[in-house]
Amino acid sequence: MLNMDFSQRVVLNTSAMTWQASPAKGVERKPLAREDKESGHATSVVRYMPGASFKRHQHPFGEEILVLDGVFSDETGDYGAGNYFRNPPGSSHAPFSEQGCTLFVKLCQFSADDTQHIKIDTTKAKWQKGQGGLSVMPLHEHIHEHTALVKWPQGEVFKPHSHFGGEEVFVISGEFCDEYGKYPTGTWLRSPHLSRHLPYVQEETIIWVKTGHLFLDAEAV
Repeated sequence: MLNMDFSQRVVLNTSAMTWQASPAKGVERKPLAREDKESGHATSVVRYMPGASFKRHQHPFGEEILVLDGVFSDETGDYGAGNYFRNPPGSSHAPFSEQGCTLFVKLCQFSADDTQHIKIDTTKAKWQKGQGGLSVMPLHEHIHEHTALVKWPQGEVFKPHSHFGGEEVFVISGEFCDEYGKYPTGTWLRSPHLSRHLPYVQEETIIWVKTGHLFLDAEAV
């Protein structure tokens, strides 16, 4: 198991991590959290080398993908950087990449009744007005779980707040900051239920953020 204690804060700069081989030739990954070696809950950065493919497989408990660069493909089409997917429990596909790509991937983390199949090209979707100077692009919500892109303008400071159900962040561009440190592009952060911080940025920054999904069993609602 890797980083499966959701009561602990985790910060990983994926840009400094080493790629590891996967079962598919030409597909490498950087594991961030993993329940078992090749099954169960997993969060990873995944890289397809040009021409790499993965055999058809099912998602028994769902798959969530954000394309970070390159072009990701399956039998439904070709998807460039900025495309966001939610493939629900029971879905399947045979993914590949002709030119190569890098993905942020979460496996086996869907609620059983979350059956939405979502595809959003975030390069074309509209930003919405958020709190303060923030811009928000909602991607998904289910009960208490919310996922979005958030754009921070240069110099923005957000008020101190707590994370009900925890918070997970992947820095897509720029540098995200709080009183504990500075987190460059490619950093993954996971903060537990009811954790607090005071986030800010010094340059324009875009983050992928998910909240409300990190309850411990005893705290689940």
